[in-house]
Amino acid sequence: MKIGNVEINGVAALAPMAGVADRAFRELCVDFGAAYVVGEMVSAKGITYNNDKSLELLEMSDKERPCAIQLFGYEPDVMARAAEISLKFKPDIIDINMGCPAPKIALNGSGSALMKNPDLCGKIVEAVKNAVDVPVTVKIRKGWDNNSVNAVEVAKICEQAGASAVAVHGRTRQQQYMPPADWEIIKQVKQAVKIPVIGNGDITNAYLAVKMLEETGCDLVMIGRGALGNPFIFREINMLTEHERVPLEVSNTERIAVLLRHIQKLCEYKGEVIGMKEARKHAAWYFKGIHGAASLRKKAGTLNTFDDLIELCKEALN
Repeated sequence: MKIGNVEINGVAALAPMAGVADRAFRELCVDFGAAYVVGEMVSAKGITYNNDKSLELLEMSDKERPCAIQLFGYEPDVMARAAEISLKFKPDIIDINMGCPAPKIALNGSGSALMKNPDLCGKIVEAVKNAVDVPVTVKIRKGWDNNSVNAVEVAKICEQAGASAVAVHGRTRQQQYMPPADWEIIKQVKQAVKIPVIGNGDITNAYLAVKMLEETGCDLVMIGRGALGNPFIFREINMLTEHERVPLEVSNTERIAVLLRHIQKLCEYKGEVIGMKEARKHAAWYFKGIHGAASLRKKAGTLNTFDDLIELCKEALN
């Protein structure tokens, strides 16, 4: 499939998770077969104010392409200016966040709050599209709440405004991440627009990825929480879709080796102090399913150095 002029060779993408989908994790997921990755959401206002933290989040490498930068905000002109500045970091695609349910984003008029104003969604897409020479995409939810399920309407408006693809998370903002995702709404959006549709919600293994592709007709599946401590999911999806081979179970030895590789990369990019603070949650996710996981996760919460992690990994393998 193609998103605008960008070729996507595969069926599984990494979702833009705040605090998770950083450069180290994106590169790792691409190594395991992710066909497309989207970075952590970045404040459009922060970019236009030249905020160091915002600009840091825009950094990407050639090891993770095709890769999108995701922006959040609610003012078309600010979004357009931020998108223009973002081009310095050479993204393949600019994605607009219209789905984040976090109170500090949504209650500020950004993220999923945009679903309450479809016309504004169109204006933002149009402004960003006119400002950049790369494809512009949007990530939306089913709607704001069950009384305003409008994903189809918003998707059509964004398509008319120039969006090259739309990703749909099958829950409303009100539902956050709890009830099972509604895949039917993804199917409805797919039938309503001509641009590629990316399905998102509740894909925790390769079989569910194939099921979503078949049931909704979507062009690409997007993995969020299913990839936490589990970049292997992309390899497994590719095995099932390309070769119709049943994915092998990941051994504890490989799981631990990849954890170490991931955190080494994290420390390389962010320094050991920040890298090891962030390593705590990642280690806890990787330890899931390993014998003695509860105790290992508890100890992961106290990691300070990479040597600490090496010792904990030895314990996990023993």
